[in-house]
Amino acid sequence: MSVKIFVPNDATALALGAEAVARAIAAEAKQRGIEIELIRNGSRGLFWLEPLVEVASPNGRVAYGPVTAADVNNLFDAGFVSGNAHPLAQGDIADSAWFKQQDRLTFARVGITDPLSVEDYIAHGGYRGLERALTLASADIVKEVTDSGLRGRGGAAFPAGIKWKTVYDASAPDASKSTTSASIQKYIVCNADEGDSGTFSDRMLMEGDPLCLVEGMTIAGIAVGATRGYIYLRSEYPHAQRALNAAIANAYKAGYLGANVRGSGKRFDLEVRLGAGAYICGEETSLLDSLEGKRGQVRFKPPLPAIKGLFAQPTVINNVITLASVPIILDKGGAYYRDYGIGRSRGTLPLQLAGNLKRTGLVEKAFGLTLRELLYDYGGGSLSGRPIRAVQVGGPLGAYMPESQFDTVVDYEAFAAIGAMLGHGGIVAFDDTVDMAEQARYAMEFCAIESCGKCTPCRIGSTRGVEVIDRIRAGIERDKNVETLNDLCNTMRFGSLCALGGLTPDPVVSALKYFAEDFA
Repeated sequence: MSVKIFVPNDATALALGAEAVARAIAAEAKQRGIEIELIRNGSRGLFWLEPLVEVASPNGRVAYGPVTAADVNNLFDAGFVSGNAHPLAQGDIADSAWFKQQDRLTFARVGITDPLSVEDYIAHGGYRGLERALTLASADIVKEVTDSGLRGRGGAAFPAGIKWKTVYDASAPDASKSTTSASIQKYIVCNADEGDSGTFSDRMLMEGDPLCLVEGMTIAGIAVGATRGYIYLRSEYPHAQRALNAAIANAYKAGYLGANVRGSGKRFDLEVRLGAGAYICGEETSLLDSLEGKRGQVRFKPPLPAIKGLFAQPTVINNVITLASVPIILDKGGAYYRDYGIGRSRGTLPLQLAGNLKRTGLVEKAFGLTLRELLYDYGGGSLSGRPIRAVQVGGPLGAYMPESQFDTVVDYEAFAAIGAMLGHGGIVAFDDTVDMAEQARYAMEFCAIESCGKCTPCRIGSTRGVEVIDRIRAGIERDKNVETLNDLCNTMRFGSLCALGGLTPDPVVSALKYFAEDFA
């Protein structure tokens, strides 16, 4: 009988040498006459241990890491194919203190299964949500999602059920025409343009459990009456592109996509479309323009995409984690999912730990823990050993949070109450050597580079913002320029068309407020 050995095909693991490790394991096993089944799984999310190799031993799954190609010969000598002890042995990852306190709902299979195998997906609970959805009326599927309390995980945290209900109820976009509601082409669009700094949960899910996203989008299509879906993927994710295309092809072969999903008579077709590297295309209306083959620019609202979206048709746009949360909601029920979390923040959020931390990676937890717990209990404090001075949550447009705010509960409303945002759940830590004035300048510079240019407050305001911060840092009429900078931030916040210009002031103002000494 062959031994199952798991080596991640996740981009982070690959960047750290996983491909060389996989080749070395295959070559060493062949040379020793040991029959193995090499499975390229996703990452378990413990980046400081990547490449993390796992062996399905007689005593359970045993992990070894971080493994280099040079370690492989020694691992075989120690009998690691039987799960034997070794200095790199980490035991069963599921039993580790770092892992077992998590609430892995959306990421339940990531790192455990073969990402491209429909059979393995089903064996680990996959497609149970879709099978149940096919027995329900469309309105009941929408109600289940609404009852779960699921909110968009892409940043805005808009209730998913309300968006789905709007598309479900949508009639002909032009009332003057005779087109009936039944003849409308509705769409499901997945926003996989994960461009925020410190974020990687979308990528990990698409590389480690792409069929979960496929299932979630299929359920969404059946719920609102959409027969076609698109995954708008950032071009910087080639490994995710390959995984998604392979998973979609396998889903078609198994009858989970196409003209007759699982013999239900319902159709849903799905394909991947690549973006071209524009941060602004993470904004939903810019994404739609790009998907239509136009230059990605923000659209005026109304009309909302749910009414007039892709090709002017009713469209559900959700991000990867939102859609990937749907299968477990349909499988276990909305109440099961709603029982996780606090207040209006229900379910779990995959939190991504990045920056100056000892233990970077992905932690999926129910809403309700504190930022301090994430930074120290999971992140292990700073990698440098110095005090953590500031944390940016929610990407490059998120506010900088000082140590005095580390006890803030991970909850959409709690963060909003202090002028911060959870966004996509990316957390970037900085120690006490950081220059916060430089970070504030970068926020304005980033906006200037990535602005679509459609509105003046964003296009011109960000450029002027860089100039004003440079004058402050040079000590030129500091008080006057600080006042000018605050006025400029107000103009951008309330005058910009979208969140790029509207939220860029948050990191700037928070840096000025909590780290004023860096601007002296």
